[in-house]
Amino acid sequence: MNNRIVLLASGSGSIAQAIIDAVESGALSLTIAGLISDKDSPVLERARQHNIPSLFVPVGIDRSAWNLALFEAVNDLNPDLVVSVGFMRILDARFVHHFKVINTHPALLPLYPGAHAVRDALQNGATITGTTVHWVDAGVDTGEIIAQVQVPILEYDDEDTLHERIKIQERLLIVDTLKQLLPLGEQ
Repeated sequence: MNNRIVLLASGSGSIAQAIIDAVESGALSLTIAGLISDKDSPVLERARQHNIPSLFVPVGIDRSAWNLALFEAVNDLNPDLVVSVGFMRILDARFVHHFKVINTHPALLPLYPGAHAVRDALQNGATITGTTVHWVDAGVDTGEIIAQVQVPILEYDDEDTLHERIKIQERLLIVDTLKQLLPLGEQ
């Protein structure tokens, strides 16, 4: 039986699309039970185009109400694994203790955690950065590292060009990591 995953995404959805494509091609044997976004973003349309149930759960003024709404939405989809791909929200401790969650991050953790990893690497004068897939815990990008790929920082890189080159590796790494993790056993 295929493992069930739920995708969490906030933006254009290029990393989510890599997973969708891998499932549709047979490279990944799993079921995408649903995709949830905190923003009314292009990733929702990507999911709809592939007949993946999608849900927009906007963050309102009451963060605890959003935490509960997200928890219930994911719980209703009964995932074996939650895959955060460009989801720009810190998940509630209750959420990450209840669900197995992995995340992609555009840096070689523990270096450059947080929302501005690419900018931070450039500002620090780093010559190498990369991407990490890690287990999500109650901290900010502090969970156990599963896999990493290095990406050199080129002389002409700015935040946009570097981030695009990192995303290429992120898309490959998340698919490869899911192949290694699933079927999901006890972690």
